[in-house]
Amino acid sequence: MKAGVTRETAEGERRVAIVPAAVKLLTKAGFEVVVESSAGKPAGFTDEAYREAGAEIGSRDDCLAADVVLAVNTCGAAGERWSESCSRLREGQILIGSCDPLSHPAACREAAERGVTLFALELVPRITRAQSMDVLSSQANIAGYRAVLLAATSLPRVVPMMTTAAGTITPAKALVLGAGVAGLQAIATAKRLGAQVLAYDVRPAVKEQVQSLGAKFVELELETAGGEAAGGYARAMGEDFYTKQREQLGRIVAECDIVVTTAAIPGKAAPILVTREAVAAMKPGSVIVDLAAERGGNCEATVPGETVIVDGVTVMGPTNLPAEAAYHTSQLYARNIATFLVHLAKLGLPEVSLDDEICRETLVARGGQLVHPRVREAAGLPPLEALAEPGGSEPGPATPPPVS
Repeated sequence: MKAGVTRETAEGERRVAIVPAAVKLLTKAGFEVVVESSAGKPAGFTDEAYREAGAEIGSRDDCLAADVVLAVNTCGAAGERWSESCSRLREGQILIGSCDPLSHPAACREAAERGVTLFALELVPRITRAQSMDVLSSQANIAGYRAVLLAATSLPRVVPMMTTAAGTITPAKALVLGAGVAGLQAIATAKRLGAQVLAYDVRPAVKEQVQSLGAKFVELELETAGGEAAGGYARAMGEDFYTKQREQLGRIVAECDIVVTTAAIPGKAAPILVTREAVAAMKPGSVIVDLAAERGGNCEATVPGETVIVDGVTVMGPTNLPAEAAYHTSQLYARNIATFLVHLAKLGLPEVSLDDEICRETLVARGGQLVHPRVREAAGLPPLEALAEPGGSEPGPATPPPVS
């Protein structure tokens, strides 16, 4: 089979789905690899490096004609450029990448209607044998690191405590909201820079992880039972819970010089944790970096993709921090997607094995239909089982191709 690697077209995207080192993994597994000319250039990888690794350099048409198309951003994650790529896909092709399927199911449905077999890497289950394929974790890890560096360079004071002949400088106080992968890396980075670090998460189970990094875990007077969903993600809570949470967090936020927010719920708008009133209560010059900006933001003052000054506080809303460290994030992403593709190949690709949890949980479209239950629900479609009942119908083939 031939795997095509296209140049990313989403605005501001510098990553590439496969780096030269990952080409060798795919060729060893029996794939031919064709890379669009200059696809790796924004991330620091030359066409010559790909050739030396065993890849062919071709045109965009060559890559989009491959049996398997590999991308960083595709479907809804590709933004306005998705329609151009989608129109060039053909029935029977396999498309793998970050698709944002729960927020943009209509884009995934467009791929389905073209007969594409679509896998969304955001849906890789958080199980031990899938850790090497977990793109959300590999990219969030770098985002957490970069967020603290952004805050530190924007803060009009130094971060660590310094004892000098002219006096002692007290350390900056940093608060990290959300102790997932990005949050834990933000905690570790802020601690390494010398900040006094506090952290909060709706999931009490992460307290030990926070403390192991040297931070103080903030405990609010809230009922947090049921705050964790399957896969370790935070669960959406009721509005009454969020109202009380915002009130209590406001007092803590006001004391901090740096706030990094990372709280996100898959397929839903990010919960508001920091109100405008809380921002106004912060010291002038304080910095908020909102890593949930792409989902609307955890801070009420966040403007996605922009940096704004609100009551003397700098509020930053980056929407793609991993792309700003494209060399290393591409390496990590490439390892994730290459490992995933080799896994599918071992299962008999192009056949699709629904007996395998990794394959089953990431498969979004096949045989002309959306087949993932959560994506179908997000698209407002009935469960596939309902289509077998009298009167059940949906555009596309009535029966998907057989599976192994």
